[in-house]
Amino acid sequence: MIALTNGNINTITNGVIKRGTILIDKGKIVDVGPDVEIPGNAEEINLRGKWVTPGLVEAHCHIGIWEEAIGWAGRDGNEATDPITPQVRALDGIKANANEGGLTAAYENGITTVQILPGSANVIGGTGVVIKTAPKPTVDEMLIRNPSGMKAAFGENPMSVYGKNKVLPATRMGEAGVMREWLYKAKTYMEKKELFKDKPEKLPEKDLKLEELIPVLKGEVPMRVHAHRADDVAIAIRICEEFGVKMSWEHATEGHRIADYIAEKGIPAVWGPGLNWRTKWETRERSFETVKTLVDAGVKVALQTDADNGKIGFLPISAALAIRDGLSEEEAWRTITINPAEILGVGDRVGSIEKGKDADLRITKGDPLDPRSRVHMVFIDGELVFSR
Repeated sequence: MIALTNGNINTITNGVIKRGTILIDKGKIVDVGPDVEIPGNAEEINLRGKWVTPGLVEAHCHIGIWEEAIGWAGRDGNEATDPITPQVRALDGIKANANEGGLTAAYENGITTVQILPGSANVIGGTGVVIKTAPKPTVDEMLIRNPSGMKAAFGENPMSVYGKNKVLPATRMGEAGVMREWLYKAKTYMEKKELFKDKPEKLPEKDLKLEELIPVLKGEVPMRVHAHRADDVAIAIRICEEFGVKMSWEHATEGHRIADYIAEKGIPAVWGPGLNWRTKWETRERSFETVKTLVDAGVKVALQTDADNGKIGFLPISAALAIRDGLSEEEAWRTITINPAEILGVGDRVGSIEKGKDADLRITKGDPLDPRSRVHMVFIDGELVFSR
């Protein structure tokens, strides 16, 4: 049992506790408050006024599947040989070890939970996973949700990959067409499986692509839709509504154009990356002011770095820049903690400091969103994984 005492605790969901205590046992938070009784067998760590926040949650990244500083041998993020690859899994491409630079940068910066997704070369790109960032011998030991979403992509990326070879999809119409085609195939396949479940001789031959799309059609696994432009996400929404599919809007670069529409649809937005250069026409309107516009409209917003390397450490800086451009500090904190946790379906475990949640904690000396403040300690599942 560990007692972290004398810390300024930003719980995210229940305000700030000055000079409070967090009691940790068996990887969980068992108590938090200003007057927590400390058992005699607890190891006490006096934080001397340092700030404690939940471990940060990165809603969209590619660390571990694009290994840092490896080159082609570590690029496992895009199976860019077929525009429809729902059967591939980010899980099978992640290098989970202490030498992977992206994972190391994550936990050293207090980013303790991440969603790792395939890239955006394909219209349907495969499933993502949510993991804790403390290195383990295998990624299976780091999982907290698998699958966490089915990656999909609209706009310039699939068009550029396949259009240059003059194969489908070379246009936005083609992207929408192949998405509809495969969701329809999966729907028919699912219905046949149900119809003939008691007649094995009439069951359709097993198809791994279609099998992976069944949980999407059932609403168990959301689409994580890469789209920068407002018209591209409108295509995605149109198709998802046709098939009853849940989705989140990944990137949401033009979120300011249709914030009210996205709020009305109840679709969460995972905005970013805000600190990359504008490499494509569809990212020309990127601005941190969009974050405030989306939040003001009532959209649940998470920030993302899209990192495939140490740039994942920019997540708290992104929150600070959103504050600079008008977002309240309270809402900025939510975009890197409880909002992404809830969007990823793991809000019952991470994203805030509450009794019963995982003891994932980020401790800083100084303002925790000031880039001059160093991360002092990081706990994941109650274990000290980093200490300065």
